[in-house]
Amino acid sequence: MPRDPTLSFSAQRAARLDWKGIRADLDERGYARVPSLLSAAECRALRRLYADEQHFRKTIDLERHRFGRGEYKYFAYPLPPLVAQLRTQLYPRLAAIANDWMKALGVRRRYPTSLARFLAHCRQRGQARPTPLMLDYTEDCYNCLHQDLYGDVAFPLQLTCLLSRPGRDFAGGEFLLVEQRPRMQSRGEAIALREGEAVIFPNRERPVRGARGCYRTQLRHGVSRIERGRRSTLGIIFHDAR
Repeated sequence: MPRDPTLSFSAQRAARLDWKGIRADLDERGYARVPSLLSAAECRALRRLYADEQHFRKTIDLERHRFGRGEYKYFAYPLPPLVAQLRTQLYPRLAAIANDWMKALGVRRRYPTSLARFLAHCRQRGQARPTPLMLDYTEDCYNCLHQDLYGDVAFPLQLTCLLSRPGRDFAGGEFLLVEQRPRMQSRGEAIALREGEAVIFPNRERPVRGARGCYRTQLRHGVSRIERGRRSTLGIIFHDAR
């Protein structure tokens, strides 16, 4: 397959993101929106990959597993260039945030500064299967609230990028994030993304600053029902699976 010139995500592009704002939003809200992470051309190029099975290692039918309704596919190694570069270039910035979160939670665990070193640690723990994925939803599809944990090693942040055009390609299908707070009712967010926009969010838990210091909250994410059309997304998970 010829290399698509649109499939590139450089270190310079990663550095130009508003990391100060991303960190502040993650600390305050538990998620951060990243407008225009990918161009319309890059979204189209990724959508075209979905029909080509050579790029994927496994297909999941959500309804069969009682995860919801719809379908997603895990990429195979080697990842498509754009997916690999996104994962590699975003990881170091997110690792810095993750390490600060571990300190705030009083956890001794620390994450390496490079994705290669982190994935080597995953392989040492028996996790060697790639987890970046594409998700495909049509009318009446949805994804139940869940956490993406694939073994003992789990990076605490991940992202989802919308590849479709809301209002034109589909309606409905908001990204859902629910935070369970100790001794309080759960707090929910419904996030309507734009084409090429991403949301960064916790994989499982995060620290929240309270009157007596930081406490731990648990989070789950999903997708609301698609009212019409077709919704495609790219998911970047940084740890590999067993």
